[in-house]
Amino acid sequence: MDTTGIGTTGIGTPGIGTPGIDTTGVDTTGILDEALERLHTTGPERNGWLTNHAPMAVEALARHGHSAAVHRWLDAYARKLEDAPAPSAPVTAGTWREALGDPARITDWTRYFGRELADRPWRDVLAEWWPRLLPGIAGGATHPVIRTGHAVRTLLAPGGETAPRRAELAHALGYWAARHQPLPPLGALAPAPDAAAALAAVPPVPEQEGGIRERLAQLTAFPAWGAETEPETARERLAELVTAAVHRYATHGHGEPIMLVHAATAPNAVLRALPALPRALWAPSLAAAWAASAAVTAAYTPREPAPYKPVALTSEEVFARAAAHGDDHTIKFADTALDVGGPLALAAAVRAVELNPPVFG
Repeated sequence: MDTTGIGTTGIGTPGIGTPGIDTTGVDTTGILDEALERLHTTGPERNGWLTNHAPMAVEALARHGHSAAVHRWLDAYARKLEDAPAPSAPVTAGTWREALGDPARITDWTRYFGRELADRPWRDVLAEWWPRLLPGIAGGATHPVIRTGHAVRTLLAPGGETAPRRAELAHALGYWAARHQPLPPLGALAPAPDAAAALAAVPPVPEQEGGIRERLAQLTAFPAWGAETEPETARERLAELVTAAVHRYATHGHGEPIMLVHAATAPNAVLRALPALPRALWAPSLAAAWAASAAVTAAYTPREPAPYKPVALTSEEVFARAAAHGDDHTIKFADTALDVGGPLALAAAVRAVELNPPVFG
């Protein structure tokens, strides 16, 4: 296990083709599981509400062939980690409703899901809790659902059902349950023909100041879009939403470069989870993902677009730039942009590298 310091010369991340890396995106080094075990001694937040992004970032690094950099990246991130909060009272099948949305119960929730996942297939646990948690998808600034999407992706990978990855799902679901917070009641504006038009028609909140909770409290209505009932159509629309949100970042990411990545990464987390969910849950998943993406867009979108520069880079080169940059949101956004693919998505990922402060000089 490499836990040496990074120093001042950068992360030194390897590219695709590093020994022990499956170029299909499967980590065969064991480093991801090591990193998750290391992180499971820490809590999902710091300073009372800031999210621990490390589990998501290291999964993306490993996924894209940068496993050799994971522990060094974690060493640099370690100052942002805190111990898990103390437990208070066990969550049970009879008491979970009163604990839902209580951030003081984060550890209680994590332990509950740890027990559930020890006794039952993880897909069954996910299918039971997914519809319970979906209404609170925007809670924790959408980070809990994003962490869940990364966890599900690791479990779906060939050979992915390891103990650390099951534990990561418990941490992700526990975080989501503790930070569960429904959006205010919302009206419907004029229908939009597609996802890009729907995002463009989202009205900004009146007061774009303060934290995300203050901004989301101002939401009143979104354009009507994404009300699909057929599972396969819902999946297609969800992919369309992720693509539109990634592309929009290229021209609108400057509005709030960190927060606006979630307009794309949150619905992509839902898209990643669909293969593990019953098809009956795909349509409500689209509706919740649209609400989350629209909410972030309303909270932070700028009044005017800005130009972006096309890039002549491969996907591997774009992700390597994000990894060398080191910012957790930038890494996760590049990961989602590569899922979308194409010149505009890659340009959006490079735009995130340009806009967000680098961790490594």
